[in-house]
Amino acid sequence: MICVSTRRRVTVLDMARGMARMTPELGQVARNAPGLLVRRPTTKSSIGAVFQDLAGKQPERTFVIADEGRLTYGEANERVNRYASVLRDAGVKRGDVVGLLSHNSIDMLLIMLATVKLGAVSGLLNYNQRGDVLDHSLGILDARVVVLEESLRESLETAPSAGQQNVMTLDEMRAAADGAPAPAAQNPSECAETRGHEKAYYIFTSGTTGMPKASIMSHHRWLKSYSGLGGLGVRLRPDDTLYCCLPLYHNNAVTVALGAVLNGGASMAIAGKFSVSNFWDDIVRFDASSFVYIGELCRYLLGQPERPSERQHRVRVIVGNGLRTDIWREFQERFGIERIAEFYGASECNIAFINAYNLDETAGTCPLPHKVVRYDPDTGDALRNAKGRLEQVKTGEAGLLLAKVTSGQPFDGYTDEGETEKKLLRDGFRKGDCWFVTGDLVRRQGFQHVAFVDRLGDTFRWKGENVATTEVEAALERLPQVQDCAVYGVEVPGSDGRAGMAAVVLREDFDSSDVAGRLAEMLPKYAVPLFMREVESLEQTSTFKSRKVELRDAGYAGAGDDRVWVLTKEGYVPFYEGYPEDVAGARQP
Repeated sequence: MICVSTRRRVTVLDMARGMARMTPELGQVARNAPGLLVRRPTTKSSIGAVFQDLAGKQPERTFVIADEGRLTYGEANERVNRYASVLRDAGVKRGDVVGLLSHNSIDMLLIMLATVKLGAVSGLLNYNQRGDVLDHSLGILDARVVVLEESLRESLETAPSAGQQNVMTLDEMRAAADGAPAPAAQNPSECAETRGHEKAYYIFTSGTTGMPKASIMSHHRWLKSYSGLGGLGVRLRPDDTLYCCLPLYHNNAVTVALGAVLNGGASMAIAGKFSVSNFWDDIVRFDASSFVYIGELCRYLLGQPERPSERQHRVRVIVGNGLRTDIWREFQERFGIERIAEFYGASECNIAFINAYNLDETAGTCPLPHKVVRYDPDTGDALRNAKGRLEQVKTGEAGLLLAKVTSGQPFDGYTDEGETEKKLLRDGFRKGDCWFVTGDLVRRQGFQHVAFVDRLGDTFRWKGENVATTEVEAALERLPQVQDCAVYGVEVPGSDGRAGMAAVVLREDFDSSDVAGRLAEMLPKYAVPLFMREVESLEQTSTFKSRKVELRDAGYAGAGDDRVWVLTKEGYVPFYEGYPEDVAGARQP
């Protein structure tokens, strides 16, 4: 469940206390402010340059740690350069795309850095994707090379175009890098020539078009986050280690976490995946002083029995988004965490907010131009007044968040120009202005602070991932039992985000085991609906869109006489009392 913050306003006293707590780190803040406020997209600056410059300054300091070992900055940079040489030999040039399909590992991180040091683009594929969805993503990338973890070959082969991809496995990359001649260890010349406006990553985000969209992360926008979220917000030091168990295709990992690590000259500990039972043991084992989170992770940790390791760590600051306001203080106090750097952002958003002042229940502040405006709750669109202009809500009120688009604060958009234009609103407050529409509802708290309230539109968030309802509807409509359907997100008490629910009109009896198995083959695990409601018909709008508001408001508890099925580890079964609690406690999917 997404909870509205109980903090409606940030006061002068809050700001004074926050600045006092920040005093020891004001030097770091001052060094990073220009990078956030005045860095230009046209300058020669890049992720690779930041990394290799740091490696030159502190070659002996540990850069990355994982179960497979550890590397210093110097060792990592040499390895990155060797991987860059292998990619160049494979035909990768500046501006080309290298697809990466791998679970978390040191090599995946290094190959990603090697790609951007060549001035190429890292296409970060979600390893949960399969079939047509993965095929769609591969088509967007049009990658010169796809670097593949061997264990994911079966997933790749479910994509119809798998045989057309130029695939190189991680093992082949390692062998080629080990056999490369000595000059391959030198910094590639392309790195010094890369400009801020050039593309660095393609990060896939579920839109409302039914298939994933690839948002563009330029070097410039990554460096803005490096300065803003990393330098002004998280403020790591060289003796810090940040623990990351989020997938490296996730923006929280490759931009927020990596940016904070490089900004502070710190170390990064990588886990293969999140394990609620091993989390604090890993924190202690890697001697981590920080970690990156999503809200669901925090809730799972709170639901675990107490253990000694949860208080035997040296964690002082954590960074992430989605920490629920109703567990904020409990989480901070139980685990003894000094500072929570909650932030608001999105893979494609051209601004971000960060809780730099260590206040409770806020997504933080953003000095870059933005507005929180009145909106239509039925459509989610920004409302215009009689003069055709937008109106900002008052402090304490909730509204639609817009981010201003300027030459210094560009919107990188998506690979699809049409999808990019759909996210822009023009002539909002004056003729000629341009705004990025986040699609998110936030509360203005004062002093440029906001609190996240909810996500508008068809896309909802579950398990830390955005779920496009049209993608799930397309999968359901492939089932022979389903005549028509509407998919939406519903709140489950004790859970973050919204769980998937589908209202379905059936042609024949519901085969619970077959439906669960087929959907698991076509959709990522987090996108398979938890609730299935059988209905006689679906009401539609004049534009032939299902009326989902009433269905969403009814949820699973207001289905009346309609039969409701729920997803369990054994498949779909009739709804039973206690199922929502099982979901919240992670006893069911």
